[in-house]
Amino acid sequence: MHSVVLTKGVPDFREGQVSFDEDGHLERGATPTVMNPNDEFALEAALQTKVKQGGQVSVMSMGPPGYESVLEEAMSVYADDLYLLSDREMAAADTWSTAITLSGGVEKIAERDGQSGEPDLVFAGFKTADGETGQTGPQTSWCLDRPIVTHVISLTVDDEEETLRAKRLVEGDANEIETVEAPLPAFVVTDPDFEPSYRRAEHRLRHKRLKAETEERVEEYDEHLTTWSAEDLDLDPDFIGLDGSPTIVSGVDPIPKAPSEREATTVAPDDEEEMEQLIDEMRPLAGGE
Repeated sequence: MHSVVLTKGVPDFREGQVSFDEDGHLERGATPTVMNPNDEFALEAALQTKVKQGGQVSVMSMGPPGYESVLEEAMSVYADDLYLLSDREMAAADTWSTAITLSGGVEKIAERDGQSGEPDLVFAGFKTADGETGQTGPQTSWCLDRPIVTHVISLTVDDEEETLRAKRLVEGDANEIETVEAPLPAFVVTDPDFEPSYRRAEHRLRHKRLKAETEERVEEYDEHLTTWSAEDLDLDPDFIGLDGSPTIVSGVDPIPKAPSEREATTVAPDDEEEMEQLIDEMRPLAGGE
Protein backbone atom coordinates (compact mmCIF):
# COMPACT_ATOMS: atom_id res chain seq x y z
CA MET A 1 0.00 0.00 0.00
CA HIS A 2 1.60 3.26 -1.14
CA SER A 3 0.16 6.56 0.11
CA VAL A 4 1.15 10.06 -1.01
CA VAL A 5 0.29 13.00 1.24
CA LEU A 6 0.10 16.49 -0.25
CA THR A 7 1.08 19.34 2.05
CA LYS A 8 1.58 23.08 1.76
CA GLY A 9 3.65 25.69 3.53
CA VAL A 10 1.59 28.54 5.01
CA PRO A 11 2.42 31.62 7.10
CA ASP A 12 2.74 30.94 10.81
CA PHE A 13 -0.35 32.80 12.03
CA ARG A 14 0.39 32.21 15.70
CA GLU A 15 0.40 35.39 17.75
CA GLY A 16 3.78 37.08 17.67
CA GLN A 17 4.95 35.20 14.55
CA VAL A 18 3.14 37.01 11.74
CA SER A 19 4.38 40.36 10.37
CA PHE A 20 2.40 43.02 8.51
CA ASP A 21 3.48 46.09 6.58
CA GLU A 22 2.13 49.59 7.26
CA ASP A 23 -0.95 48.92 5.08
CA GLY A 24 -1.84 45.76 6.98
CA HIS A 25 -0.64 43.41 4.25
CA LEU A 26 1.12 40.18 5.19
CA GLU A 27 4.92 40.30 4.91
CA ARG A 28 5.72 36.73 3.83
CA GLY A 29 9.47 37.32 3.89
CA ALA A 30 9.35 38.31 7.57
CA THR A 31 6.82 35.65 8.62
CA PRO A 32 7.95 32.04 9.26
CA THR A 33 6.49 29.33 7.01
CA VAL A 34 5.04 26.20 8.62
CA MET A 35 3.14 23.12 7.46
CA ASN A 36 -0.56 23.79 6.91
CA PRO A 37 -2.14 22.67 10.23
CA ASN A 38 -4.97 20.71 8.53
CA ASP A 39 -2.42 18.57 6.65
CA GLU A 40 -1.43 16.83 9.88
CA PHE A 41 -4.78 14.97 9.78
CA ALA A 42 -3.95 13.72 6.27
CA LEU A 43 -0.56 12.55 7.52
CA GLU A 44 -2.16 10.73 10.45
CA ALA A 45 -4.60 9.01 8.05
CA ALA A 46 -1.71 7.85 5.86
CA LEU A 47 0.20 6.63 8.91
CA GLN A 48 -2.84 4.66 10.08
CA THR A 49 -3.02 3.02 6.63
CA LYS A 50 0.65 2.05 6.83
CA VAL A 51 0.24 0.64 10.34
CA LYS A 52 -2.68 -1.58 9.26
CA GLN A 53 -1.77 -2.40 5.65
CA GLY A 54 2.00 -1.91 5.50
CA GLY A 55 3.70 -0.20 2.55
CA GLN A 56 5.11 3.32 2.51
CA VAL A 57 4.12 6.95 2.98
CA SER A 58 5.49 9.67 0.68
CA VAL A 59 4.96 13.38 1.39
CA MET A 60 4.95 15.96 -1.40
CA SER A 61 4.86 19.74 -1.49
CA MET A 62 5.23 22.43 -4.16
CA GLY A 63 7.15 25.55 -3.25
CA PRO A 64 10.51 27.36 -3.11
CA PRO A 65 13.65 25.66 -1.72
CA GLY A 66 12.77 27.04 1.74
CA TYR A 67 9.83 24.62 1.83
CA GLU A 68 12.29 21.90 2.80
CA SER A 69 11.57 22.99 6.39
CA VAL A 70 7.86 22.27 5.78
CA LEU A 71 8.71 18.75 4.66
CA GLU A 72 10.99 18.36 7.67
CA GLU A 73 7.98 19.26 9.86
CA ALA A 74 5.87 16.71 7.96
CA MET A 75 8.56 14.10 8.57
CA SER A 76 8.13 14.69 12.32
CA VAL A 77 4.53 13.39 12.00
CA TYR A 78 5.43 10.53 9.65
CA ALA A 79 7.05 10.00 6.23
CA ASP A 80 9.21 7.40 4.54
CA ASP A 81 10.33 9.77 1.79
CA LEU A 82 9.84 13.41 0.81
CA TYR A 83 9.31 15.18 -2.53
CA LEU A 84 9.67 18.91 -3.19
CA LEU A 85 8.43 20.26 -6.53
CA SER A 86 10.41 23.47 -6.88
CA ASP A 87 11.06 25.67 -9.90
CA ARG A 88 10.67 29.36 -10.82
CA GLU A 89 8.27 28.22 -13.56
CA MET A 90 5.91 26.99 -10.80
CA ALA A 91 5.83 30.33 -8.92
CA ALA A 92 2.67 32.43 -8.39
CA ALA A 93 0.42 29.44 -9.16
CA ASP A 94 -3.28 29.46 -8.35
CA THR A 95 -5.07 26.29 -7.20
CA TRP A 96 -5.58 25.00 -10.76
CA SER A 97 -1.96 25.20 -11.94
CA THR A 98 -0.87 23.89 -8.51
CA ALA A 99 -3.12 20.86 -9.04
CA ILE A 100 -1.60 20.25 -12.49
CA THR A 101 1.90 20.39 -10.98
CA LEU A 102 1.06 18.12 -8.04
CA SER A 103 -0.62 15.56 -10.29
CA GLY A 104 2.54 15.56 -12.41
CA GLY A 105 4.53 14.81 -9.25
CA VAL A 106 2.26 11.89 -8.30
CA GLU A 107 2.52 10.47 -11.82
CA LYS A 108 6.32 10.86 -11.63
CA ILE A 109 6.35 8.75 -8.46
CA ALA A 110 4.34 6.07 -10.29
CA GLU A 111 6.84 6.19 -13.16
CA ARG A 112 9.74 5.93 -10.70
CA ASP A 113 8.19 2.98 -8.92
CA GLY A 114 7.88 1.05 -12.20
CA GLN A 115 6.15 -2.26 -11.66
CA SER A 116 4.56 -1.20 -8.37
CA GLY A 117 2.44 1.27 -10.38
CA GLU A 118 0.66 4.42 -9.23
CA PRO A 119 0.14 5.19 -5.51
CA ASP A 120 -2.94 3.50 -4.04
CA LEU A 121 -4.05 6.53 -2.01
CA VAL A 122 -3.42 10.27 -2.24
CA PHE A 123 -4.30 12.29 0.85
CA ALA A 124 -4.84 16.04 1.24
CA GLY A 125 -5.87 18.16 4.21
CA PHE A 126 -9.05 20.25 4.47
CA LYS A 127 -8.32 23.80 3.22
CA THR A 128 -5.16 25.76 3.86
CA ALA A 129 -4.68 28.39 6.53
CA ASP A 130 -3.90 31.11 3.96
CA GLY A 131 -6.08 30.61 0.84
CA GLU A 132 -8.88 28.58 2.50
CA THR A 133 -10.38 27.72 -0.89
CA GLY A 134 -10.35 23.94 -0.38
CA GLN A 135 -9.95 23.56 -4.17
CA THR A 136 -6.45 22.13 -4.67
CA GLY A 137 -7.25 18.63 -3.38
CA PRO A 138 -10.37 18.06 -5.53
CA GLN A 139 -8.71 19.64 -8.57
CA THR A 140 -5.66 17.37 -8.18
CA SER A 141 -8.01 14.38 -7.92
CA TRP A 142 -9.66 15.48 -11.18
CA CYS A 143 -6.26 15.76 -12.91
CA LEU A 144 -5.39 12.22 -11.72
CA ASP A 145 -8.83 10.91 -12.79
CA ARG A 146 -9.46 9.30 -9.37
CA PRO A 147 -12.60 8.92 -7.24
CA ILE A 148 -12.50 11.37 -4.32
CA VAL A 149 -13.95 11.18 -0.80
CA THR A 150 -13.97 14.45 1.16
CA HIS A 151 -14.57 15.39 4.82
CA VAL A 152 -13.26 11.95 5.91
CA ILE A 153 -13.26 11.37 9.69
CA SER A 154 -12.31 7.66 9.66
CA LEU A 155 -11.32 5.07 7.06
CA THR A 156 -10.49 1.41 6.49
CA VAL A 157 -8.85 -0.24 3.49
CA ASP A 158 -9.64 -3.72 2.14
CA ASP A 159 -6.54 -5.01 0.36
CA GLU A 160 -8.25 -8.02 -1.22
CA GLU A 161 -11.27 -6.12 -2.50
CA GLU A 162 -9.09 -3.09 -3.35
CA THR A 163 -11.65 -0.74 -1.84
CA LEU A 164 -11.72 2.11 0.63
CA ARG A 165 -14.53 2.49 3.15
CA ALA A 166 -14.79 5.86 4.86
CA LYS A 167 -17.04 7.76 7.21
CA ARG A 168 -17.46 11.37 6.14
CA LEU A 169 -19.27 14.46 7.28
CA VAL A 170 -22.04 15.39 4.86
CA GLU A 171 -21.34 18.94 3.70
CA GLY A 172 -18.91 19.22 6.60
CA ASP A 173 -21.76 19.00 9.14
CA ALA A 174 -20.80 17.04 12.28
CA ASN A 175 -24.49 16.19 12.84
CA GLU A 176 -24.77 14.16 9.62
CA ILE A 177 -22.35 11.30 8.87
CA GLU A 178 -22.47 8.83 5.98
CA THR A 179 -20.40 5.76 5.09
CA VAL A 180 -19.14 5.47 1.53
CA GLU A 181 -16.99 3.06 -0.47
CA ALA A 182 -14.61 3.81 -3.30
CA PRO A 183 -12.34 1.62 -5.45
CA LEU A 184 -8.57 2.00 -5.23
CA PRO A 185 -6.65 3.97 -6.32
CA ALA A 186 -8.55 6.83 -4.66
CA PHE A 187 -8.13 10.38 -3.37
CA VAL A 188 -8.99 11.30 0.25
CA VAL A 189 -9.48 14.74 1.79
CA THR A 190 -9.41 14.45 5.57
CA ASP A 191 -11.59 16.57 7.83
CA PRO A 192 -10.13 18.27 10.96
CA ASP A 193 -12.36 15.85 12.93
CA PHE A 194 -10.40 12.84 11.61
CA GLU A 195 -9.23 10.57 14.42
CA PRO A 196 -6.90 7.60 13.77
CA SER A 197 -8.01 4.33 15.37
CA TYR A 198 -5.70 1.59 16.64
CA ARG A 199 -7.90 -0.91 18.50
CA ARG A 200 -5.64 -3.96 18.14
CA ALA A 201 -2.57 -4.25 20.35
CA GLU A 202 -0.33 -5.18 17.40
CA HIS A 203 -1.38 -1.97 15.63
CA ARG A 204 -0.66 0.18 18.68
CA LEU A 205 2.79 -1.39 18.99
CA ARG A 206 3.52 -0.93 15.29
CA HIS A 207 2.34 2.70 15.48
CA LYS A 208 4.69 3.33 18.38
CA ARG A 209 7.61 1.77 16.49
CA LEU A 210 6.96 3.72 13.28
CA LYS A 211 6.70 7.02 15.18
CA ALA A 212 10.03 6.31 16.88
CA GLU A 213 11.64 5.50 13.51
CA THR A 214 10.45 8.71 11.88
CA GLU A 215 11.65 10.78 14.84
CA GLU A 216 15.13 9.42 14.15
CA ARG A 217 14.80 10.28 10.44
CA VAL A 218 13.94 13.94 11.13
CA GLU A 219 17.56 14.86 11.81
CA GLU A 220 18.62 13.42 8.46
CA TYR A 221 15.46 14.29 6.52
CA ASP A 222 17.45 15.70 3.59
CA GLU A 223 18.75 12.19 2.86
CA HIS A 224 15.13 11.17 2.17
CA LEU A 225 14.34 14.28 0.10
CA THR A 226 13.99 14.34 -3.71
CA THR A 227 13.59 17.67 -5.54
CA TRP A 228 12.00 17.79 -9.00
CA SER A 229 11.89 20.73 -11.40
CA ALA A 230 9.27 21.44 -14.08
CA GLU A 231 11.61 19.82 -16.60
CA ASP A 232 11.91 16.70 -14.43
CA LEU A 233 8.12 16.42 -14.44
CA ASP A 234 7.90 17.17 -18.19
CA LEU A 235 5.29 19.88 -17.54
CA ASP A 236 4.18 22.36 -20.20
CA PRO A 237 5.21 25.88 -18.97
CA ASP A 238 1.93 27.27 -20.34
CA PHE A 239 -0.07 25.21 -17.82
CA ILE A 240 1.87 25.80 -14.59
CA GLY A 241 2.84 28.77 -12.43
CA LEU A 242 1.44 32.23 -13.19
CA ASP A 243 1.06 31.52 -16.93
CA GLY A 244 -1.17 28.52 -16.19
CA SER A 245 -3.32 30.30 -13.58
CA PRO A 246 -6.75 31.47 -14.79
CA THR A 247 -7.59 33.07 -11.41
CA ILE A 248 -7.73 36.88 -11.37
CA VAL A 249 -7.57 38.60 -7.95
CA SER A 250 -9.85 41.63 -8.13
CA GLY A 251 -8.91 43.05 -4.73
CA VAL A 252 -7.30 42.40 -1.36
CA ASP A 253 -8.57 43.50 2.06
CA PRO A 254 -5.84 44.34 4.59
CA ILE A 255 -5.77 42.13 7.67
CA PRO A 256 -6.97 44.06 10.76
CA LYS A 257 -4.05 44.94 12.99
CA ALA A 258 -3.90 43.67 16.53
CA PRO A 259 -3.73 46.35 19.26
CA SER A 260 -0.13 47.54 19.55
CA GLU A 261 -0.36 47.84 23.33
CA ARG A 262 -2.30 45.89 25.93
CA GLU A 263 -2.84 46.33 29.62
CA ALA A 264 -2.07 43.35 31.83
CA THR A 265 -3.48 42.78 35.29
CA THR A 266 -2.06 40.23 37.71
CA VAL A 267 -4.65 38.23 39.63
CA ALA A 268 -3.74 36.08 42.61
CA PRO A 269 -5.39 32.63 42.13
CA ASP A 270 -6.16 32.34 45.86
CA ASP A 271 -7.87 35.76 46.04
CA GLU A 272 -11.56 34.89 45.69
CA GLU A 273 -12.71 38.50 45.32
CA GLU A 274 -10.27 39.23 42.49
CA MET A 275 -11.07 35.92 40.78
CA GLU A 276 -14.83 36.63 40.91
CA GLN A 277 -14.20 40.07 39.44
CA LEU A 278 -12.11 38.52 36.65
CA ILE A 279 -14.86 35.98 35.85
CA ASP A 280 -17.46 38.78 35.74
CA GLU A 281 -15.30 40.64 33.20
CA MET A 282 -14.70 37.52 31.06
CA ARG A 283 -18.28 36.18 31.09
CA PRO A 284 -19.62 38.62 28.42
CA LEU A 285 -16.68 37.76 26.13
CA ALA A 286 -17.58 34.06 26.41
CA GLY A 287 -21.18 34.75 25.43
CA GLY A 288 -22.56 34.41 28.97
CA GLU A 289 -24.76 36.81 30.84
